[in-house]
Amino acid sequence: MSAPITAPITAPITAPITGPITAPITVIARWVLNAGALEEVLGLIAELRTQSLAEEGCLRYEVYRDVDGADSLLLVEQYRDSAAIDAHRQSPHYQALVVGRILPLLAERRVDVLQPADQ
Repeated sequence: MSAPITAPITAPITAPITGPITAPITVIARWVLNAGALEEVLGLIAELRTQSLAEEGCLRYEVYRDVDGADSLLLVEQYRDSAAIDAHRQSPHYQALVVGRILPLLAERRVDVLQPADQ
């Protein structure tokens, strides 16, 4: 299990993955949105999810909303291995949608990059 990645909201996440990991990697991203940004972010996430799931190494991409209506989202992503997550973060759609458009709409974020405990 890794420590949470903290970076300025406008900085892309670059996980400190040491060495190649051949087991599936799960990413849990918790986003708190700026006031009034929910609908815009949901639209961008829908596009991002579709394109991410088309990646060869993306196994899972789910987005959850808080049931109390708060402006927060939880993303659960799973990738085949460390090479797949690296490819995802370098993809044109990640760079354009996450780095270019979503990060400026976030008030807070936390990203945990996890691997199975038995690996």
